[in-house]
Amino acid sequence: MLSRRTMMIGATGIAGLASLGLYGRSALGGAPTEGDFEIVRTSAEWREILTEEQYRILRQEGTERAWTSPLLEEHRTGVFHCAGCGNPLYESHTKYDSRTGWPSFWDALPGSVGTKDDRSFFMVRTEVHCARCGGHLGHIFEDGPEPTGLRHCINGLALEFRPAEGA
Repeated sequence: MLSRRTMMIGATGIAGLASLGLYGRSALGGAPTEGDFEIVRTSAEWREILTEEQYRILRQEGTERAWTSPLLEEHRTGVFHCAGCGNPLYESHTKYDSRTGWPSFWDALPGSVGTKDDRSFFMVRTEVHCARCGGHLGHIFEDGPEPTGLRHCINGLALEFRPAEGA
């Protein structure tokens, strides 16, 4: 029989696990993306150029709340760039409404992103990061539309949209 104390401990544990997705794994022991990147900055330098939320997402592998990104409603022609380094990542014609609450794309520009296994939350996912600075962007899932069948589920705060001339 479950006691009230056991239920409270369990609820606290579940809430703690859920907070990892919102507040970032790196701050709680997870490693940020490692590798040889063209742009390498110290934590202090990143904090100078990014907002607090962008830093949490790009540098600590955090996640923004679903349905909060203004980029969900961005439908102009242009290119989505890394908010950390300006690297062009996604062309607007690859963006689609995945109904997940995050900007989603079915493909990235060639050579613009890298991936690694993310084994958090008792599952294996594919994390996607900027190939130029290593900034965490989001995750890739295999439930997207043709032609790739992929869904790049990206944090809007990790992106900066630049409209095409005349758009």
